[in-house]
Amino acid sequence: MTEVKEQVALITIFGGTGDLANRKLYPSLYHLFTKGFLKENFAVIGTARRPWTNDFFREKVVESLKGIEKEGFDPQDFASHFYYQSHDVTNRESYVQLKDLSDELDKKYELQGNRLFYLAMAPNFFGTIASRLKSEGFVDNDGFSRLIIEKPFGRDLASAQELNESLRQAFAENEIYRIDHYLGKEMIQNISVIRFANSIIESLWNNRYIDNVQVTLSETLGVEDRGRYYEESGALRDMVQNHILQIVSLLAMEPPIKLTTQEIRHEKVRALRSLRVIEGEDVYKYFVRGQYGPGTVDGEQLEGYRQAENVDPDSNTETFVAAKLMIDNFRWSGVPFYIRTGKRLAKKATQIAIQFKSVPMNLFGGQQSLAGNVLVIHIQPDEGITLHMNVKEPGQGMLTMPINLNYAHSSPDGMNTPEAYEKLIQDCLNGDATYFSHWDEVSLSWNFVDKVANVWSNTKEHFPNYTSGTMGPKEADKLVAQDGFEWFE
Repeated sequence: MTEVKEQVALITIFGGTGDLANRKLYPSLYHLFTKGFLKENFAVIGTARRPWTNDFFREKVVESLKGIEKEGFDPQDFASHFYYQSHDVTNRESYVQLKDLSDELDKKYELQGNRLFYLAMAPNFFGTIASRLKSEGFVDNDGFSRLIIEKPFGRDLASAQELNESLRQAFAENEIYRIDHYLGKEMIQNISVIRFANSIIESLWNNRYIDNVQVTLSETLGVEDRGRYYEESGALRDMVQNHILQIVSLLAMEPPIKLTTQEIRHEKVRALRSLRVIEGEDVYKYFVRGQYGPGTVDGEQLEGYRQAENVDPDSNTETFVAAKLMIDNFRWSGVPFYIRTGKRLAKKATQIAIQFKSVPMNLFGGQQSLAGNVLVIHIQPDEGITLHMNVKEPGQGMLTMPINLNYAHSSPDGMNTPEAYEKLIQDCLNGDATYFSHWDEVSLSWNFVDKVANVWSNTKEHFPNYTSGTMGPKEADKLVAQDGFEWFE
């Protein structure tokens, strides 16, 4: 069994009254509490502009735990470690008061000067907060100081660089934890084990045996109440720049010398550097964009993206992206990595499909062609692995039939589950940044995405071009069909 190591720290959450804190962070911290990673020597400060009291804040924390209470771990006892500080992130006096409370709690709970700051709020305040944390002495303790920030990490490479420089004024790179909840998911972390713990897999993990790789992140929901954010982002920035390119780097990277943060990051960066940059007219050859229109799903009439709140009625923002990525190195030369992501699609699923090459000759030629060998990694809503193979049909003759070898990992349904945040918060408390994004990865991803975004921003697309409840525009099917493939469903 894994040894339970109690964490000693003061966790300060900027945006402590927000949706992320209530739905993800507080339940995740409670899970760490029930497992013994957080015991007596921890405290949490929630900050926001609202004039809440400690008691009211604790009531909200307890409410966020409904349905996940565990016997023997009273939510009230857990919430007693929580404190609230009304805070204006632009006002120096607010930081003076916050510093006094932090020092008081450090003594009360014997926290050894360990500080974790979680910025669960709008990124335009990140630089201001980091600067004040530095100037007001929050990071001048004997213990560790670590900063977790949520995406978006900028809107393009230039803004990401500006954000990074402002953060680096107060925190070293190894103290900045850029969280991507996908990297906390069980089956994403399983990619390394599937590859490097199984010789039957790793020996085939190259262009001699793999035909193509497909990464699908599909959602059935529309933009809902995030229209204003999505108008500034779009699917390319919201999903491809971070989640998808992180997954691609884990699939494509070379085996690290050791399974350490530094070595894994080194190989991920090498993979991203090998990613063929697509720009100019080539964008239209390698990328497809889409925007959902109205449609009927399960008898319910759904509005199109342009009818959503805070969305331009003539919006040119994409809600769907499909692309053919090429990794120009010895292992992957010639193997297309197809990616697709979108909103208001036919199904909610995140999966990776590794399609292997066909056998050199079909010895069973008296029947239809053999089904392909495909290794599917299911990430959500179901977690597990499926290997698609051919076997002999029972009875006379040598007819074949496809079968599936399945491994199912039971997991709560839903994207962005508290469990992903739980793992990543625990990793941060442990000082393990393996499943967080390093600046080198972020900058390379933005450099790649910016080339595509610049072309799209200068071209008006004929939107909407796919109906709600479908799997995106027909051009996405043509993208893979022109290479002789089809999307694995």
